[in-house]
Amino acid sequence: MATKVLPQPERDEIRVESVLQALGEPVRLTIVRALADNPAGVCCGEIELPVTASTRAHHLRILREAGVLSTHTDGTRRISLLRREDLEALYPGLLTGILSAKQ
Repeated sequence: MATKVLPQPERDEIRVESVLQALGEPVRLTIVRALADNPAGVCCGEIELPVTASTRAHHLRILREAGVLSTHTDGTRRISLLRREDLEALYPGLLTGILSAKQ
């Protein structure tokens, strides 16, 4: 089965306002921290969250549409990756600061 990348902004379309808004929600921040610990990506359902599957999908969509993560399909699985390189190129130190902030 072919891999399909879900819609997401190109690097030059990522806006800091959208990134900060996406990262300002605790569940989404938990997702980003989990992805930061797994540079090869994570199957969406493998991140332990205190929300329903539909709410999880909503949070992942918000992060993807903001340009924080990239999601592609692998068969029936959706694999998410943190767009660390893109975010660092656009907003140096932003992601590092957010990830190192006290939980």
